[in-house]
Amino acid sequence: MISEKMKPFVKNNSAIRIMFEEGNRLRQQYGPENVFDFSLGNPSVPAPDSVRQAIIDLVNETEPTVIHGYMNNAGFEDVRQTIAESLNRRFGTTFAAKNLIMTVGAASGLNITLKAILNPGEEVIVFAPYFLEYGAYVRNYDGVLVEVTPDTSTFQPNLAEFAEKITPKTRAVIVNTPHNPTGVVYSEETIKKLAAILEEKQKEFGTVIYLISDEPYRELAYDGVFVPYLTKYYANTIVGYSYSKSLSLPGERIGYVVIPDEADGADELIQATTIANRVSGAVNAPSLMQKVIARCVDEKTDVAAYDKNRQALYNGLKELGFECIKPEGAFYLFVKSPVPDEKEFVNAGKKYNILMVPGSSFACPGYMRLAYCVAYETIVNALPQFRKLAEEYHLL
Repeated sequence: MISEKMKPFVKNNSAIRIMFEEGNRLRQQYGPENVFDFSLGNPSVPAPDSVRQAIIDLVNETEPTVIHGYMNNAGFEDVRQTIAESLNRRFGTTFAAKNLIMTVGAASGLNITLKAILNPGEEVIVFAPYFLEYGAYVRNYDGVLVEVTPDTSTFQPNLAEFAEKITPKTRAVIVNTPHNPTGVVYSEETIKKLAAILEEKQKEFGTVIYLISDEPYRELAYDGVFVPYLTKYYANTIVGYSYSKSLSLPGERIGYVVIPDEADGADELIQATTIANRVSGAVNAPSLMQKVIARCVDEKTDVAAYDKNRQALYNGLKELGFECIKPEGAFYLFVKSPVPDEKEFVNAGKKYNILMVPGSSFACPGYMRLAYCVAYETIVNALPQFRKLAEEYHLL
């Protein structure tokens, strides 16, 4: 017998993962070149050559008991200091090693942060559409997820509704920018207004509300768009980061959490989050990958390749009559369905071997997410199939 908590997960498995498995099945049946899988945010751009070289050098140069051994639950101090100094150079911050905790990707970072701050029944606010796993992470610690409905004209946060939904039980707010699934970057004006609302509500209720910034797509921004670093706008900000997208290392599960000195109870919060890293079962982030990151801290993935894909897919779909805002970051298009039930449209796409994820998987029905972190040829070859789909729904 499985636990009652797990039964909903088994019944409602991730639509993204289900679509990914469907893609594997179709590739075996029709051949990879004839399947157009836009379901999973799995980078197609390889990691920089320096990452591979760092792995080789570290394995050859470093004592195995060090490179594969335990360390402080927060991670190697020299690695954390190296990352802190990189952040300080880039964003004008004043972090040190003690402000960082190395994590098993951004997901683990979110979990240990929530474990450190949440009491049962306390609320965490998210802005729809959002990565649906946030709800699972919050419920892991008996918290309550509160959704703010989307502004589908801009997909910037609906701040009026946000202010109304903050209560004395609000413990945290999660934001994700550049954004999955829309590709929107929250403007500096938006961040300043959001921070002002939080400051006002903290004073009104006499509580501490943490702003958790989930930033796996920070480096994937286009057209020179400015991506604000949120600790500079609101003292009680916690940043979660992952190298899954910026260095194309999703399977390596390496990232970090930043807790600034300015955050309320920072020293105790850092200690609690570090202990949460251990008691959650992760113990520490992968040792070899920590050392690799220290050597490649200022490396970037090839954003130009994603930009080329972005332009090709966005322009191609617009020409076919589809509605979509142009993404400023990440590697997703959030396309409006031509019919109210987007799941019907997603299923229709399968007839042409097009795999999309329904917007209801992000608490925003009526839309579909397309991950354009695929080979450029996949986009080029998919557009004739999208044309057939557009014709079926009388978009042309």
